[in-house]
Amino acid sequence: MLDDQEFRLKSDETLSSLHNALVEVSDQYGFETDYGGALTVEFEDPPAKFVVSPNAPVRQIWVSALMKSYKLDWDPGREAFVLPETGQTLAEVVAGAVSRQVGETVTLGS
Repeated sequence: MLDDQEFRLKSDETLSSLHNALVEVSDQYGFETDYGGALTVEFEDPPAKFVVSPNAPVRQIWVSALMKSYKLDWDPGREAFVLPETGQTLAEVVAGAVSRQVGETVTLGS
């Protein structure tokens, strides 16, 4: 398990990378994204807001999207935050949620 400092470093790197990947496709799919401790993705039509945030006490990244919550753990073998139930990485979870929201397949480069 990651210690607090390692978790903060890994989660910051991961969220920053995810934010950059979202920025690259945001104009194409009509949403806005912001990152400042937590990452947000906001859609106008239909209106929705996704939040991706680190949860340091439990060393997880939590995603709230499409009226659902996802809790991802660090997988040292994959060097990624992964959803235990499906094996999806954080980028795959968020890309799937964005895809469902916009009605098109969205691929994120991170």
